[in-house]
Amino acid sequence: MQEQKEAVQRMQDFIEANINEKITLADLSKVSLFSPWYSYRLFIQWINLTPANYIRRLRLSQSALRLRDEKEKIVDVALESGFGSVDGFQRAFFREFGINPHEYALKPVPIYLFTPYGVKYRTVRKENVKMEDVKNIFIQVIEKPARKVIIKRGVKANNYFDYCEEVGCDTWGLLKSIKSISDEPVCLWLPSSYIKPGTSEYVQGVEICDEYDCEAPEGFEIIELPSAKYLMFQGEPFEEADYCKAIESVWNSIEKYNPAIIGYSWDDMNPRIQLEPIGTRGYIELAPIK
Repeated sequence: MQEQKEAVQRMQDFIEANINEKITLADLSKVSLFSPWYSYRLFIQWINLTPANYIRRLRLSQSALRLRDEKEKIVDVALESGFGSVDGFQRAFFREFGINPHEYALKPVPIYLFTPYGVKYRTVRKENVKMEDVKNIFIQVIEKPARKVIIKRGVKANNYFDYCEEVGCDTWGLLKSIKSISDEPVCLWLPSSYIKPGTSEYVQGVEICDEYDCEAPEGFEIIELPSAKYLMFQGEPFEEADYCKAIESVWNSIEKYNPAIIGYSWDDMNPRIQLEPIGTRGYIELAPIK
């Protein structure tokens, strides 16, 4: 089973690295080290999509971000995204997101982007992780301005895994489609004053500017956060498969750190912030201080 998972992950990695090129089943077969027929079967078994549908959805999501951020012509985005015609691109875009690409380019409303989770991260790992090597943790004081945040609440969740079980994994794809003042969505542990009865401490959201003129998507809401100081804890770059160890390392550092040595104390009136674990930059978490 591990051999199968690694083969599928190699196919996913190849697709991501060559998403703007023509990708054939023969290409995927070469990187999976299995026959084209068996590679196709494995991909469907582990991803629940055919390679063609997976590639199409990933290309459409990337094209949506280009239309949102780069104001390119639709014909250029369509052709560079691997579609043979603008009409075909428009039909596919509408089927995927429920909006015409021209309308979306004029007013980028929140849409559910396709998030291609790697199969090697599918195993949910909640167990305590023993850190074998001491890693450097970089700490600096940063200031967050007063801002609005579009959030989706869970029920009882106080961590990512429980939140995904309660809410599902599609939330992140929608949040990534919204232009953020911090360039990416965030996960928050809300202080008690922001938690509604029967809802979770842990939420996912996106920080937005005051000029944001779209309503919150259905099931989401907008909260306001004041300006606040944070200690940003950033771990060393890590192998993607070791993300749990990277998180645990930063958590250990936060638990042991005493902000009084730099003239601060922990602030329990503002949310703790978790950024997406990305191996090339290291795991990042922001703890509020006052």
